[in-house]
Amino acid sequence: MPRKTHTDKKERGGRRTTENRTPRPKPKVDFTVDALDFKNTVLLRQFVTDQGRILPRKYTALPAHYQRKLNKAIKRARQMLLVK
Repeated sequence: MPRKTHTDKKERGGRRTTENRTPRPKPKVDFTVDALDFKNTVLLRQFVTDQGRILPRKYTALPAHYQRKLNKAIKRARQMLLVK
């Protein structure tokens, strides 16, 4: 049998500390549900990265139903060639 090594180290799988992490950027955007439309490209560009990826819900801090409407509006604007 192989002998155990590194017995003095802590157990793996513990909780990670958040001291080294930077906080997530949370955009402070006030808008109504009516403004969440595929024609409102100024608003939609705030939720898309430079590479064209849609920001996830943990970064946008939107409720789930608003995030779904946002995703649908961004995808429609992409089909209309309004947003990258």
